[in-house]
Amino acid sequence: MTVEPDTRALEALLFVSDEPLTPPVLAQALEVDRRTAESLCEALARRLEERGSGLVLREVAGGWRLFTHPDASTFVERFVLSSRQARLTKAALETLAIVAYKQPVTRHQVNGIRGVNSDGVLRALQDRGLIEEAGRDEAPGRPLLYATTPTFLERLGLPSLAALPSLAPLLGDAAATEDAADRVVVAVDDETTEPTSVSEPGQE
Repeated sequence: MTVEPDTRALEALLFVSDEPLTPPVLAQALEVDRRTAESLCEALARRLEERGSGLVLREVAGGWRLFTHPDASTFVERFVLSSRQARLTKAALETLAIVAYKQPVTRHQVNGIRGVNSDGVLRALQDRGLIEEAGRDEAPGRPLLYATTPTFLERLGLPSLAALPSLAPLLGDAAATEDAADRVVVAVDDETTEPTSVSEPGQE
């Protein structure tokens, strides 16, 4: 099979990058126009799937990035965990789910939904780059607001927040947000395991 130089260069760039590469960045690196860069990404994604590669190319967080194939998730997870990696704890996943669906959200709101102090978990999620400060609320004291980051979308393999699993099937009453935390975490945890068997060092 003959591989075009642009395709070979594209795959190499995606392999060495530790973050999604946007079409403009790829276009500049490959010295082609944006439309061509996008077409090359789409073609490479198809080629990887057709040849049964252990990698998949996905459009996430506004760019393109290589992930391990979901069919290899068991092996990847076993390898990563054997390297002293650990997935996010249930408390961290629960807090992350609340921020994802309620953002921007204050620390007090997160604590109220979870029913426990979440300060340490929020700090841990910030340290991992999954959430970030997103301004201040207009309430008395102007508490900090938290929102998810592009890294969050990248880890879940989502193109945008609009692609998050819908809460409608999980809630009998859309207003009962406080009762949703345990159910939401299941959806987020399911999404987390697919792209790369997402693992994180340490546990909170």
